[in-house]
Amino acid sequence: MHKELEEYKGKLPDKLLEEIEEKCPAGKLKKVVAKVYEEYEQARVDPGEAVGLVAAESIGEPGTQMTLNTFHFAGVAEMNVTMGLPRIIEILDGRKEISTPMMEIYLKKPYNQGDGIKDVAEAIRQTPAGEFVEEFSINVVDMQIDVRLNKERMKTAGLTTAIVTKQLEKGLRDANVKVKDDDIILKLKSKDVKGLNELYALREKAKGVYVKGIKGITQVLPVKRKGEFIIITAGSNLEKVLELDFVDTERTTTNDINEILNVLGVEAARTSILNEIDKVTEAQGLNIDHRHIMLVADTMCASGCVKGITRYGVVSEKSSVLARASFETPIKHIVDAALVGEVDYLNSVVENVMLNQYVPIGTGLPGLVTRQIKKKE
Repeated sequence: MHKELEEYKGKLPDKLLEEIEEKCPAGKLKKVVAKVYEEYEQARVDPGEAVGLVAAESIGEPGTQMTLNTFHFAGVAEMNVTMGLPRIIEILDGRKEISTPMMEIYLKKPYNQGDGIKDVAEAIRQTPAGEFVEEFSINVVDMQIDVRLNKERMKTAGLTTAIVTKQLEKGLRDANVKVKDDDIILKLKSKDVKGLNELYALREKAKGVYVKGIKGITQVLPVKRKGEFIIITAGSNLEKVLELDFVDTERTTTNDINEILNVLGVEAARTSILNEIDKVTEAQGLNIDHRHIMLVADTMCASGCVKGITRYGVVSEKSSVLARASFETPIKHIVDAALVGEVDYLNSVVENVMLNQYVPIGTGLPGLVTRQIKKKE
């Protein structure tokens, strides 16, 4: 490390010092590092500052200005993305099922330059059996459905009659699937078929059985972004997509935070929360300091899994009875605490506000205990 930077070792993070050494001309090192140190000291939180309250206000105030919009992709009617306030609520609640799951799939060369990208996109999309069938004809005499396959489409997609038959057997548990002269025959297992309605229901079910692609990805859209092609999808299946050899596994991501948690772990989920909130605030033209969002993400992921800012998530872990009661369902919390003789030591903000007392605010302040010396008379 350069001698001008040595005296700041321990005062500034190593990453900052490395960045200054890498990007700054040698003649200006002393001046730049002094300025960076000054800015760094100003940016640090003073001991005892109520960081939780500041973060809550900083996110809550711009949050009231957000619109309730949904973004639609041109050309694909089924693809839309939840944006604005509904998306922020979805992220901070840590919801297991989100309204519009989607992925951004980055590709390796030559696909990211556009070569064969349509074929790659179609290989990813979940394709139902109905797209490879020329005709479903209902045979009333034998109470069965004759399925005539479209050979050309199957050849293009690299499918055979055996593969389609196997997938139909998996998807239609209540029907027998047989092959006859390259056609497929579907017949209900139940002997007492009451009428045509059951056959019509079987036909509709057969149309939707998944036979090709990755399950869960219902639409694909190749788009050009910053000089390379990527695939945006409606629906998400991160684990299966990362197994594909043409996918850039380091950059491919999904907007489903719980899926990232399950596949990549809690640190990746925390980063995803930061990225997803940043996307929404940038789209809305709002400016929230990144550190406030980091505090929220850390709180959500502190237990090793993603817990929403809800009564079942982060709030349920609070040690204070009154703090839990202030959020939702107060009577339940108070009764439960009374039954086990729980004690509230009034250490935090909410419970003291409820009791009209001074608030012991401040994160990281040490409690000092000293022995009082009595003066001799």
